[in-house]
Amino acid sequence: MSNFTLKMTIADNTAFAPRRSELFNRQSAREARAFHSKLPGYRPTPLLSLPAFAAALGVEQILVKDESHRFGLNAFKMLGGAWAIARLLCKETGCDIHDFSFAAFRQQQREPMTFATTTDGNHGRGVAWAARQLGQRAVIYMPKGSSQARVKHITELGAECIVTQMNYDDTVRLTMRNAEKHGWKVVQDTAWEGYSEVPTWIMQGYATLADEAVEQMQAMAVRPTHVFLQAGVGAMAAGVLGYLSDVYDAEKLHAVVVEPDKADCLFRSARKGEMVNVGGEMNTIMAGLACGEPNPLGWPLLRDCARQFISCEDRVAALGMRVLGNPLGEDPRIVSGESGAVSAGVLAAILHHPQAEALKQKLKLTPASRVLLLSTEGDTDPQHYREVVWEGKDGVTIDRSES
Repeated sequence: MSNFTLKMTIADNTAFAPRRSELFNRQSAREARAFHSKLPGYRPTPLLSLPAFAAALGVEQILVKDESHRFGLNAFKMLGGAWAIARLLCKETGCDIHDFSFAAFRQQQREPMTFATTTDGNHGRGVAWAARQLGQRAVIYMPKGSSQARVKHITELGAECIVTQMNYDDTVRLTMRNAEKHGWKVVQDTAWEGYSEVPTWIMQGYATLADEAVEQMQAMAVRPTHVFLQAGVGAMAAGVLGYLSDVYDAEKLHAVVVEPDKADCLFRSARKGEMVNVGGEMNTIMAGLACGEPNPLGWPLLRDCARQFISCEDRVAALGMRVLGNPLGEDPRIVSGESGAVSAGVLAAILHHPQAEALKQKLKLTPASRVLLLSTEGDTDPQHYREVVWEGKDGVTIDRSES
């Protein structure tokens, strides 16, 4: 086994105080899933076991929820956007969410509304998809440096897409100003003063994937000991962890939050004990995680229920992409994008690290550990995926002297 060292800083959460969330739990997740299950083309995404990878790492099981199969959109994000838009439309029109369907609403031929959001790609694609399904309009803003492939995915769904010269968080503020000016409805997965209802719905919508995963694990007679959750603003991580903490008890589930080191606002918040913002361009390959300001709805839950926070370099995500796409033994192949593969990259980086045993001890990874990972996107930027997986972009340097 080759040895190499990738930058990963692990911070223990000294504020860990497990609790059940009143907003993000089994009840809210199952209400969202009941809605999603009525959408044409719905089916649970696969939960795949990687026994060869688990054996190499020295744990009992590694399970990966593969969100590249979600509604043909190659990512999980539509779960939040579609649920929030449905809730918004019900609020505007007075209809009952339990009776709401995309097809029935479109047949009403109401005056179209315009939904606006900021995205690094996947969330905007989900909002554009939902708007088109409902006969509504969408205006999607993207931060500086967004790939043309991700822009095209949005415009092909009929939405207007505007790439700014700002970072993600400044683009959110621009979106808000323009939405207020034009009377658009904002569908954003982070919150601020006076704006919390929609991001709450979005986060609850994300938990559909967790409800599916729990159902799938129950069918396999598996109870996870660990879950690794990648985070940008922390909306998905908190929505999913709230649900899993309700099901499994946060005290008994070792949750780890993973971020790129160029946008590690939650990691820094955990170290300081209060929300910390990160500025600058945040030019990480993990485009979906390039967010510098924690979601204030999600941060308290992550602060209370996550055991550890990891800040890691881009090469960790690139390693995860290659490992999932070129698996050991008979493990299934998973096409996972930069943001989707970073947690698998953490495990692979530990496997090859000269101090692997010490890192495993720190994360409480033992031969009895059963680890749940979420591959939240597929190859949403196909060119970059090939550059990483085929051409070796963000590769590793092997120290043969330690082999």
